[in-house]
Amino acid sequence: MYRALSLTLAITLANASILPRQTTTLQPTPSGSSAPENPIARPCIAEGAICLDKHAANLPYPFYRECPNGREISMYGDTEVPGDASWKQVSTADFIVFDEARAAEVLGKSPSVEFVFSVSPNHMHESPVFVPGLNRIYFSQLSTNLPQHVIDLNQDPPTLSEFVADPPIYIPNGGFYHKNKVYFSVAGSNASVPGQEQRPGIVTLDPATNKSTTLLDNYYGLTFTDCDDIIVDPETGFVWFTVPYYSWWLGLADIPPQLKSGTYRFDPATGSTVIVNDEMHSPNGIALSPDRKHIYITDTAAAGLSAPIAPEVPSVGGAGILYNITGTRAIYKFDLVDDGRAIINKRPIHYDVIGSVPDGLKVARNGYVVTATGNGLSVMDQYGDMIMRVQTNFSVNNFIWSDANDYREVWLVGMGGVARLKWDLQGQEAV
Repeated sequence: MYRALSLTLAITLANASILPRQTTTLQPTPSGSSAPENPIARPCIAEGAICLDKHAANLPYPFYRECPNGREISMYGDTEVPGDASWKQVSTADFIVFDEARAAEVLGKSPSVEFVFSVSPNHMHESPVFVPGLNRIYFSQLSTNLPQHVIDLNQDPPTLSEFVADPPIYIPNGGFYHKNKVYFSVAGSNASVPGQEQRPGIVTLDPATNKSTTLLDNYYGLTFTDCDDIIVDPETGFVWFTVPYYSWWLGLADIPPQLKSGTYRFDPATGSTVIVNDEMHSPNGIALSPDRKHIYITDTAAAGLSAPIAPEVPSVGGAGILYNITGTRAIYKFDLVDDGRAIINKRPIHYDVIGSVPDGLKVARNGYVVTATGNGLSVMDQYGDMIMRVQTNFSVNNFIWSDANDYREVWLVGMGGVARLKWDLQGQEAV
């Protein structure tokens, strides 16, 4: 049975390992029975793609998928479907297709997903940012180690190395490229490294000089618990970022939460910081549609719903972030109004049980919504109708488009690996 690495947002992964993809061979139909006239899964479109009949909306009884236990999350392909041998192809497919016509446009003629680099399987990897002028991708490891990672796409094959900003940036969790600067949302607070004391906030990196500058580190004197993900509105320059409690639960913050979780808007020109939504328990990924009409935000409260937020509150479970299967793990869509200053009309478009929780979040150039969850990426339209899924052999925390082939190449980072995806779905241009 194929299983992804443990929960995307967990730290109890010391014994996790990268699972190799294996070839699936359909088993012969038992004697005395007949193969289904219309199998649920069948090869289609391109090598490694499996199409599902009508979104597999009707599975033969007695199908069963094990619920998450908080430390291991079953993936979609782990569903046991004894009534249809074709289903076994789903767990090992590179691409699971729900909408064949639109998925064919997304994948193109020669899609591929390849494992490129090994990274620590015991830590999440986040904040991937593509810098077009340098043709590099920066990303971080959510640990107390100061060095970050950089992929040099100028080399063939690309190379992976480490770098430390000046001054160092302690645990950047989200990243966004805007006007020759990388904007990081910093998740950790730290006083243990001399000369590198830091609170969570917003920090910029000049990739040409490697110099970092702190723009924001407090909300009227109180500390942000965890600045998780970030976007910059290219029209207004406003910085939008999410603030959950994960840094406290992961042991990356040295001060208990002082503020309610929420989503904030920061204006670097004036220093003004405004809360724009406080309805989510764990706001996480955030993305802006290319027409600037909508902002999408994920709420990953299922991971950490019952976890303590103060040291005097004992944990009710094991080490790490507690997981509640009925907790929120959804993508919400908002309308952007008031000259880009506010969001209204919150509505869910996707309840993510196909993976673990919707972590990294991006909107493609054509408006399709893409999220990192479990062992890959899920692609849906702006209304939440699932189009397809990309599967890898490690838990994917986040991803970013590079400008290769006019933004048709995606780099995925996560627990244990870095992968490269080539398809026809274009990302928004880094400007």
